[in-house]
Amino acid sequence: MKVAAIDIAPLAFMEPPVEPDRDEARRWAAEELSNPRYPDARPGWLDQLWRDFLNWLASLEGDGPGTGPNLAVPLIVVLALALIIAAVVVVRPRLNARRRKEPGDLYGEDQSVDAGGYRSRAATAADSGDWPAAVVDQFRALVRSAEERDIIDARAGRTADEAAGQLGQVFGSAQVRLLAAAGVFDAVRYGEQAATRADYESVRQLDADLLELKPDFTGQAHAGFAVPR
Repeated sequence: MKVAAIDIAPLAFMEPPVEPDRDEARRWAAEELSNPRYPDARPGWLDQLWRDFLNWLASLEGDGPGTGPNLAVPLIVVLALALIIAAVVVVRPRLNARRRKEPGDLYGEDQSVDAGGYRSRAATAADSGDWPAAVVDQFRALVRSAEERDIIDARAGRTADEAAGQLGQVFGSAQVRLLAAAGVFDAVRYGEQAATRADYESVRQLDADLLELKPDFTGQAHAGFAVPR
């Protein structure tokens, strides 16, 4: 008696599905992705770095209840506070320094020096090659001279731009040069920019030229101007 052969091939498709655990699933996925047909689908290094960072944060949360405290949120809060503190430490001193360097009274604390004194100080600084100091004192000499000639009132708190603007109204031919000299003064004194011999010579020549010019008060309101003698 012959026993009929049983074809078991169809039965293979009836086997129950395999449900791998987490580690097994990760291994299968890694083996599958290692297949040479996938290299073009792999993420770039930047994407991979971001994914690794997210996975690291997720790992801090634990695999489920009872696995430990959730450290991700506290860690993010600590990092944010550290960034805020660093910003305050680094940025605030710079802002304060910038405020301290805002243009103020062009004479500074010493209000007693006359035009001749400023010219002498400027010449001494120029002889030693200290062009920033020479430019600053020469411009002060220019403005002080205008005060002594009663062209503008002597007033505390006047800035270089204000002085140049007032003098430019009565010395029309020198207005552009006055504004340029005030710009150099501010850049050197408050902006900590370098000055050159040419800068000093330009301001010195402007000071000398103003001494030869007669101010024209025609049509000018006298606010800020002295009564001409």
